[in-house]
Amino acid sequence: MAQDQRPVCIVGVPMDLGQNRRGVDMGPSAIRYAGLQKRLQSIGLEVRDAGNVSVPVIEEVPNLPEESRNHNASAIAAVCQRLHDTMRASIQAGERQVVLGGDHSIALGSISAALYRSDRVGVIWVDAHGDFNTPEITPSGNVHGMVVAALMGRCPPPLRIGERLLQPERMVMIATRDLDPAEKVAIRQAGIKVITMREIDEDGMAAVARSTLDVLRDAEAIHVSFDMDSLDPGVAPGVGTPVSGGLTIREAHLLLETLADDGRVGSFDLVEVNPILDVYNRTAQVAVDLAASIFGQRII
Repeated sequence: MAQDQRPVCIVGVPMDLGQNRRGVDMGPSAIRYAGLQKRLQSIGLEVRDAGNVSVPVIEEVPNLPEESRNHNASAIAAVCQRLHDTMRASIQAGERQVVLGGDHSIALGSISAALYRSDRVGVIWVDAHGDFNTPEITPSGNVHGMVVAALMGRCPPPLRIGERLLQPERMVMIATRDLDPAEKVAIRQAGIKVITMREIDEDGMAAVARSTLDVLRDAEAIHVSFDMDSLDPGVAPGVGTPVSGGLTIREAHLLLETLADDGRVGSFDLVEVNPILDVYNRTAQVAVDLAASIFGQRII
C-alpha cells in the first residue's frame, strides 16, 4: 500500500495531573528533543508542530473534597477539552495527529476528538493497564486509570468530553498484563476485546495484529493510544508504572507497521514518557522510532 501522505500535526500535553509521580509532564519535550519532527519529515511527510496545550502545574490545582475519588478531575477535564478542540480543528484541516503526553489521562481529550473523524471510529489501546476503573472502584483515585471507562460514559462529570461515546465493540486492548480486581470484572462485563501478553506470547504479534484489524473491520478510522509502559521495562525504562514482561521492540514495531499498512490510522497518542526515570532519553528515542513506524516508515 502506498504511504499515507496526509500531513501530521504534533500536539504536546505536558500533564502530570492524572497520576502521583512527577516528571511525566516533561515527556513532550523529551520526545521532541529525540527528533520526532525531523524523523517524520525524513520519511517524506509534511509536519506541523502546534506546540503544547496549556496545563496548570499541580501546585496551582485546588484540592477539592468532592474529587477525593478522582483526583484533579476538573483540572484534567479542562486540559482535555482544550486538547479536544485543538484536535478537532486539526482533523477539519485534513491532518493526522500525534499527541505527546503527559500521563494517559490526555487520551480523554484525544480520543473524544478522534470519535468525530467518522461515525465509525475504532480505538486500539496499547498499554500494560486497562485504565477501566471508575471513582467507585478505583484503588488509587488516579484519573489516568479511568480514561477508558470515562470515554464509555461510565464516570461522572467532569470526566466527559464531547457528546460521542466510545463503544466497547470498537475497542481492542493490547499488551494488557496488570489489572485491578474490580477492573477485571468491569472489562469482562463491558465485552471489550482484550489481548494479553500471554496471547501475544502464544500466537505471535503478526496474528494479534491481524485479529485486531478483524475486530475493527467496520471502522472507517482508527485511533491508536500507545502507553510506553506497554513495552518491557528493559526496552523503555523511563515510565512511571513499569510492569515486567512487556512487548519487545520488534513486537511493537510489527504491530504499528501493520496498522500503518492498513491505512486507517488517523491519530496516535504517545504517553507516559518520564525523563526523570529514563536512561539517556532512551524511552523517548524509542517513542520516536515507534511514531515513524505507524506513520509509514519502511525498511525498504
